[in-house]
Amino acid sequence: MDWQAIYNQKKMSARKAVSRINSGDRVVVGHACGSPETLLAALVANKEQYLSVELVHMVPMGPTEYCLPENSPHFIHNSLFAGGASRQALNSGWGIFTPCHFSQIPRLFTQGILPVDVTLCMVSPPDEYGYCSFGISVDYTKPAAESSRLVIAEVTPHMPRTLGDSFIHVKDIDFIVETDAKPVYLPKSKITPIDQDIGAYCAELIKDGDCLQLGIGAVPNSICGFLGDKKDLGIHTEMFSDGVMDLVEAGNITCARKNLHKGKMVATFFMGTEKLYNFVHNNPLVEMFSVDYTNDPRVVAQNNNLVSINSALQVDFTGQVVSDTIGHKQYSGTGGQVDFVRGANWSKGGRSILAFHSTAAKGRISRIVAYLDQGASVTTLRSDVHYIVTENGVADLRGKSVSERAKALISIAHPDFRQDLRREYENIYLRNNPLLRPMPEDRKAAYWPHEHDGTYLKKLAKA
Repeated sequence: MDWQAIYNQKKMSARKAVSRINSGDRVVVGHACGSPETLLAALVANKEQYLSVELVHMVPMGPTEYCLPENSPHFIHNSLFAGGASRQALNSGWGIFTPCHFSQIPRLFTQGILPVDVTLCMVSPPDEYGYCSFGISVDYTKPAAESSRLVIAEVTPHMPRTLGDSFIHVKDIDFIVETDAKPVYLPKSKITPIDQDIGAYCAELIKDGDCLQLGIGAVPNSICGFLGDKKDLGIHTEMFSDGVMDLVEAGNITCARKNLHKGKMVATFFMGTEKLYNFVHNNPLVEMFSVDYTNDPRVVAQNNNLVSINSALQVDFTGQVVSDTIGHKQYSGTGGQVDFVRGANWSKGGRSILAFHSTAAKGRISRIVAYLDQGASVTTLRSDVHYIVTENGVADLRGKSVSERAKALISIAHPDFRQDLRREYENIYLRNNPLLRPMPEDRKAAYWPHEHDGTYLKKLAKA
């Protein structure tokens, strides 16, 4: 039987397809902007059929009605990365959170640690050989589909056909639901003056020929805007958005100096505009792989001069980084931050950068602190941290003692908080140290050489 006949036999409505899901099943949902929203809507509409169906996924981008408290008897929401639509469920008790590095999520499914009953995914129409592409979300979605009892696929012409190891044959799909639904589009983030300052500092740490890992949002896009003078940049990342596409079109990204997948941009998922999705469609410059390959630090490190750029919510004096919780509350997830920080550290000539605004809550809270908030979970260990960047400069923590780290971090904190942070520093590192005498007031100006014209920070940025 040819693949077209197999495909036609498997077609059915969304309501009929999800009726094959049983109470108690574990259902893995396609990731982020590749989420199969038609199937999820049918699942919620059919909720009275289910009791305790577990829905597993990372950041959701759709309505996530299954997260509503009134639907908790029918659905258990198991999040591997919280998003705006799922935080309330996780922090109010009708959802659960499972910590995991992004690179290790596929093994939860393939090794039966979290056995998968059903995978819901969105894919492109089949090509002439019967292969559908997972498009903008290969990540954990492909390994889940390869490990599950049932695969229910939403097939839409609006899902781009991405290349690399991104395909599933129609014979390996159990039920096919044809729709005209579009993947989620995200507008370009608005870049603020603070984002521009951070972008400029980060760009000073990037050299010709570097291989970049970038995320999404205003800061990564701002960084891209300052790379117009760089040559032969490469990309090995978990995802990229519109700023990278612009650099390709301008000739700054060629991947010509990469020593792994030379001449190719490697990624595992995308979030961005319709223009970005059109750009990656059938583009031989772009190769997609599952996240256990793209984010494996051992693979990442095979790229010389790998520069990873990620964000953070809070950093303490010793360099401990919190990126996924606010106190006891779950805000996001570990994601791929540690994967790439460690991969960059192991890369020959590699550098890892954590870049973020120095304040939160409209300037009321410093992100650089003496002590982490009670209940906060450390995402990146202090031993792994290299560069910390805010709009106020660059702190290079590699090789520095804890007291030296504290001083460097205070120098890039917001000026409104530096005096309080200095008092904390003196309480921790001076007054409680019997080897040091109290510091005379006339020495403090020399000891805190950071209220100046910015020369010191520029030197740090070029170090």
